[in-house]
Amino acid sequence: MARSTRKTVDVLIAGAGPTGLVLALWLARNGVRVRIVDKAAEPGTASRALAVQARTLEFYRQLGIADSVVARGLQMEAVNFWVRGRKTARLPVGEIGKGLSPFPYVLVFPQDQHEKLLIEHLEAAGVEVERPVEFLGYEETPSGVQARLKRANGREETCEARYLCGCDGAHSVLRGLIRAGFPGGAYVQLFYVADVVAKGPVMDGELHVALDDADFLAVFPLKADGTARLIGAVRPEAGSRPDDLGWDDVSGGVIERLGIEVEQVNWFSTYRVHHRVAGAFRRGRAFLLGDAAHIHSPAGGQGMNTGIGDAVNLAWKLADVVRGRADERLLDTYETERIAFARQLVATTDQGFTLATKPGLLAREVRTEVAPRLIPALAGSERSRRFLYRTISQTAIQYHKSPLSRGGAGRVVGGDRLPWGGEGSGAGGGDNFTPLAAMDWQVHVYGEASQAVQEVCQAFGVALREFPWNDAFWRAGLMHDAVYLVRPDGHVALAEPNARARVLERYLETWGIGPAAG
Repeated sequence: MARSTRKTVDVLIAGAGPTGLVLALWLARNGVRVRIVDKAAEPGTASRALAVQARTLEFYRQLGIADSVVARGLQMEAVNFWVRGRKTARLPVGEIGKGLSPFPYVLVFPQDQHEKLLIEHLEAAGVEVERPVEFLGYEETPSGVQARLKRANGREETCEARYLCGCDGAHSVLRGLIRAGFPGGAYVQLFYVADVVAKGPVMDGELHVALDDADFLAVFPLKADGTARLIGAVRPEAGSRPDDLGWDDVSGGVIERLGIEVEQVNWFSTYRVHHRVAGAFRRGRAFLLGDAAHIHSPAGGQGMNTGIGDAVNLAWKLADVVRGRADERLLDTYETERIAFARQLVATTDQGFTLATKPGLLAREVRTEVAPRLIPALAGSERSRRFLYRTISQTAIQYHKSPLSRGGAGRVVGGDRLPWGGEGSGAGGGDNFTPLAAMDWQVHVYGEASQAVQEVCQAFGVALREFPWNDAFWRAGLMHDAVYLVRPDGHVALAEPNARARVLERYLETWGIGPAAG
């Protein structure tokens, strides 16, 4: 069999779903030589992931693509809860995160369209997804990896890269090769997802969730009028033959109680929900991201967004190391930060999904008796709504226990996402997130920076951003004249309340952060 060795790249990515595409795009924008391959002959034409959370949109704003995503998606206005065919609560979510993020809502944007947009921007950055190219295995060398790839004609080739990233899904080849394990389990119930054209009271452009005695249904609005995505349970007696199931096998009771008249089924698929986290996200020069590293229930629309969060977290670290901007020890923090969040997320979504779908007397009582009383009370509380937004939007993700996180100033602790100051809080009519488009280390001072801090920033090649102090920053929890060293992903690495230049200098020295080589 013919073999050839391709030109060395900095990073090879196996898998071109949203996680792999965002990883490639962030790396390419930072001048990193990247190659991305996928064994599928073409991008997916249908998928389950729908929700794009605010934290993902904030990352996309850094990349300059947020406006395109928002324009193509549908902003969710409200979530409605039904029990036994009766609406029990309506939770407005259109501006639920107002003042917390430039994107105070949840966006509905189907994954197939999402991937298409990411591919367009990746091609504009000079990187093409290579299809169908299968990742077979790799060997690690002192300076990188040699990965074996196979094309559709059977020809194998070797790709040399400094680092290898597995974004190759729940059945990841790379995860098996590095023996990371995938502990967890699967729910007994079989679920379906269907894109439909339908009529009825719930076809109103809002999200509807129905909880019945022994049934579950979620109705997600799509942008086209009269279309929706239904996620629900397959009839128990049909679950033994999942490969042969169709629309006629779904549990129709809750659909009828909601008055849904399905006129056309455009796409239908069944699946089992798993809850698993790999035992390791890294072995040497190989990394796992997205579904290759963790899978969980669809509760809260977290899956795809978590994979994208993995991609951004690793991308800036790889970029810094490849460009000689930081010490290679920086890469050790990827697993530390992301595996902790993945484990927490799996535990949380597992609890919520179990209550919503599990058979049995206790679970039924929670769904049909407790939930109808509890949800309206929570919906009426401003504090509860804001807590819900921060949790679902992933803007509350923090890395307090990371070795990269130091100090605290105001209500901001090292590892927190940088608080948003609100529209017009920055210079020139922008906000304090506007400078994050640089996707690089930067120091923020909300007030005036000392001469010593200015000199340290200049010496280490770190941009200094000064913002005239105003009440919006105080409300956001920031401290007047404190020094905040902000990572390329918008999280605070160091919060120094006394603005001591030497503390900033020691931090930068510790992690070897300096001007990029060359």
